[in-house]
Amino acid sequence: MPITKFDSLYAGHVDMDNVGYKGTPVNDRRFSNDHLCTVFDKMTALAKQMDSGGYDTLWMAEHHFQPEGYECLPNIVLLGVHLSHLTQNLRIGCGFNIAPMWHPLRLAEDWATADVLTNGRVTFGVGRGYHTREVESFGAPLLDQESNRELFEEQVEIIFKAFNNESFSHKGKNYTIPPEVPYRGYDLKEITLVPRPKSLPIECWQPIQSGSERALNFMAKHNISGVIGGGSAEGGAMNEIIEKFQKAYQKTGQNIALGEKLSIGYHFFIDDSKEQALKAAAEYYEENLKMFAPLRLVKALSDQQIEDMSNSDKAPTAGLPTIEDAERNGGFLAGPADLIIEKLKQLEQKYPGLERIGVSLPMGTPQNVLLEQMQKFSEQVMPAFKNLEITSD
Repeated sequence: MPITKFDSLYAGHVDMDNVGYKGTPVNDRRFSNDHLCTVFDKMTALAKQMDSGGYDTLWMAEHHFQPEGYECLPNIVLLGVHLSHLTQNLRIGCGFNIAPMWHPLRLAEDWATADVLTNGRVTFGVGRGYHTREVESFGAPLLDQESNRELFEEQVEIIFKAFNNESFSHKGKNYTIPPEVPYRGYDLKEITLVPRPKSLPIECWQPIQSGSERALNFMAKHNISGVIGGGSAEGGAMNEIIEKFQKAYQKTGQNIALGEKLSIGYHFFIDDSKEQALKAAAEYYEENLKMFAPLRLVKALSDQQIEDMSNSDKAPTAGLPTIEDAERNGGFLAGPADLIIEKLKQLEQKYPGLERIGVSLPMGTPQNVLLEQMQKFSEQVMPAFKNLEITSD
């Protein structure tokens, strides 16, 4: 199965100055409300550019309470409806609604409404969350990872029951649905989601981080597709996760090909040479790492490295990861289009079931560079993967 679909994830970073290890520390950044609101104009410009460029899906990410300017999209279902009305063919992906910050019925109801209003152009996605400030502020656990996972799994079960059944009931550790109360002269036994989505069966996506057996088995049980994104599990770790994902599905009786039902995400930068691309993107890569490292999403970093990263005087000489390291390890695509095509073709050969790739720019990338790079990729790389039928008279 060849690669035919290209996506991009934009988590909602605003334009910012003084980026990179030498730049403003993450916790020192503050933006005005007016500047934070520019994220919507930036998102609109990106959506229109991707729509005209032939991309398949623009993925968004639900995040809250970030005056630092990195992830500023709190309601991606609402935004998905808006963007679908400004574009023609582009799918809008909810990648991902953080279920523990919702009541599961409200999330199911809101997304079902979006599905109806957009005629199925908004893709559903769920995640567990990784910001304590967000998840715990909504009254859900995150520091207690076991409680977070238990809550998430029960919520997803409820959401799929609501989507797939004309009426349903549920009794679990966290929820009794419907409540055992009288209503209009009878006792409630079941409840109906109104509206239910029209796009049945539901296509659902979830990010894969550690790739634990429990997590992958849960995804296979509910027929959830997975996103391995941004080089977070590059190299041997990524290959191991892809193989484990396939085995989890095989245990349910679904004999999927290696790479099937997965999307692999990369950061990229196109320039005349690999060296020029790495130099141009270095500060954006560093800013991206500065944001994620303290959240413990980059497991290779030590406590001292994470501390050094928050000090702009120490960080440049602290031996922190470089964009050259990321490119060498396979998590960053850099160079002329031909080189990027070659690497993606190798991926296509290695994983015969893979048909979807995500390509994005690191946080800190300004709008003009973001749009320029996305256009270059659509014009210079994507045509090599368009399997057009050539006919002759």
